[in-house]
Amino acid sequence: MRVLVTGANGFVGRALCQHLLQRGFSVRAAIRRAGGGLPGCEEVIVGEIGPDTDWHRALGGVDAVAHLAARVHVMHETSVDALADFRRVNVQGTAYLARAAAAAEVKRLVFLSSVKVNGEASARPLTEADVPCPEDAYAISKWEAEQALAQVARETGLEYAILRPPLVYGPGVKANFLRLIQVVARGVPLPLGCVQNLRSLVYVGNLVDAIGVCLTHPVLANRTYLVSDGEDLSTPQLVRRLAAAIGVSPRLWPVPVAWLRLAAGVAGQRAALGRLVGSLQIDSTALRRDTGWQPPFSVDHGLAQTVRGVCTGPG
Repeated sequence: MRVLVTGANGFVGRALCQHLLQRGFSVRAAIRRAGGGLPGCEEVIVGEIGPDTDWHRALGGVDAVAHLAARVHVMHETSVDALADFRRVNVQGTAYLARAAAAAEVKRLVFLSSVKVNGEASARPLTEADVPCPEDAYAISKWEAEQALAQVARETGLEYAILRPPLVYGPGVKANFLRLIQVVARGVPLPLGCVQNLRSLVYVGNLVDAIGVCLTHPVLANRTYLVSDGEDLSTPQLVRRLAAAIGVSPRLWPVPVAWLRLAAGVAGQRAALGRLVGSLQIDSTALRRDTGWQPPFSVDHGLAQTVRGVCTGPG
């Protein structure tokens, strides 16, 4: 079975390519420019993803597509019209790829969306049945891309499967998760000891395993699923588990959350604090129930693999 992976050079894409190769798939990697460095994959340069991308060569002889490429959420957006830019890549680009895939007689397209389609916080675990509540331009574009994909499927018969993961971690992770690892490794005191939240995560090894299931499992045609490790952690628990994986002592100060919110408001960092003290849980039992899938890796294994290569101790 030949699978086209878009976004193959990305954090999840590289892990997916290796996962599929290990399971006997033939992998064609769609990359923007030469020099992908993806051993075992057939690389095809497609340039920028959008409504004008030429998919003809990439899709020839392909049985399924894993569409990971996207304009991703950034902390400091500089675009004059961010929503338009997100829509060009994530919505129009996805719809155009889906139509091209259908024309090439591809059987199924797996689309990597985001739990941000459901919202930024939850008082209870979110499910696939919850009404979408995207709040920023990235999340809106992902939700619109899901709808565009479903429309193409109705018109062409292309099968699709959509996965909405929460925060993805693993070797090579960047941004806030990487910064948290570095802070814990240096022994910096964190004023998060009083936080009592719960957040779902997904290890990249578990995510790519779920994507592999979605590429072939007959039950998953034209369905949307939430996917996670299945073990939710509070922020203090995450800090302690990271510290254990690194081999250092966690340094958590018991500062009242109300004080943290006050300080964050003064500093203009309410959103950043919200990700540390707020809850965002998802219920991923539907995927497991319908397919028998179970995450192959534990949270502790995932965290150990994540910190390896970032640091081996203090500093």
